[in-house]
Amino acid sequence: MSDFWHEKTVVVTGGAGFLGSHVVDRLNELGCENIVVPRSADTDLTDAAAIRRLFGEAKPDIVLHLAAVVGGIGANRENPGLYFYKNALMGLQMIEEARLAEIPKFVAAGTICSYPKFTPVPFSEDELWNGYPEETNAPYGLAKKMMLVQSQAYREQYGFNGINLLPVNLYGPRDSFDPDRSHVIPALVRRCLEARDAGQESLAAWGSGKASREFLYVADAAEGVLAAAEAYDDPEPVNLGSGAEVTIRDLALKIAGVTGFEGRIEFDASKPDGQPRRCLDVTRAREKFGFSARTSLDEGLEKTVAWYESVRQDRPNGGMAD
Repeated sequence: MSDFWHEKTVVVTGGAGFLGSHVVDRLNELGCENIVVPRSADTDLTDAAAIRRLFGEAKPDIVLHLAAVVGGIGANRENPGLYFYKNALMGLQMIEEARLAEIPKFVAAGTICSYPKFTPVPFSEDELWNGYPEETNAPYGLAKKMMLVQSQAYREQYGFNGINLLPVNLYGPRDSFDPDRSHVIPALVRRCLEARDAGQESLAAWGSGKASREFLYVADAAEGVLAAAEAYDDPEPVNLGSGAEVTIRDLALKIAGVTGFEGRIEFDASKPDGQPRRCLDVTRAREKFGFSARTSLDEGLEKTVAWYESVRQDRPNGGMAD
């Protein structure tokens, strides 16, 4: 293992959340002894003064900005203004205060929701500006995309060392299984398990089932974030993904198989599919900092279902333990 992290002080926003908690776990494994995880109850990341105090006290060598206000398609449709405002303001304030504090490295986690609705598959980073995002994700996607603009502008004017990563849809242990906030994998896992236990003959799923998605196991994503933080210093954004595409229908059938639900899955085409297809070109991550996903979708689903079954009696909404 590299000793890069041993004497670094690292601030991880969102470090108590889904991706962030796995990043913190991996930092501990790599020997990082100075990890600072600001909690929302104590540090408002939309408040410049609060961020200034955080950076002044921690004096970080690296900031990993992983915090976000986010949900699935339904939550995005219900909260477009909130998601735009909170995420845009967090990014603006975090990057500006990092610049003023002269922090050596800033890593921003964006989102593939920033890509145009009809991006050619596989999504190349060079296509990021060639159209408007899918409408249900656009406010969130554009807010996160502004971190790329700000980082590049600050690099040009101030020499700010900020990099931007574009993770694909993540899944795995500690994800949110809350019906009002969850993304497609935890939502389907929970519903399949509940339908199995209730002896249901069928369950309904949103959309036509024809849309495709790519998924990255969260522990792999954590590896990618830290590999980029250690070895990547260029202004261009970088996709983090597995490079493997699956339709929602096939995904639902896989999840039904893993959970033991033997009934029918009936797709409701009156509900939105979201972006028609998502699959990333992951060449840049592999070439620039040696990242390739290691966990197959089948293996990751097995681990995710096993974790949720182990906690769902006490924590039906999953997520992090208190």
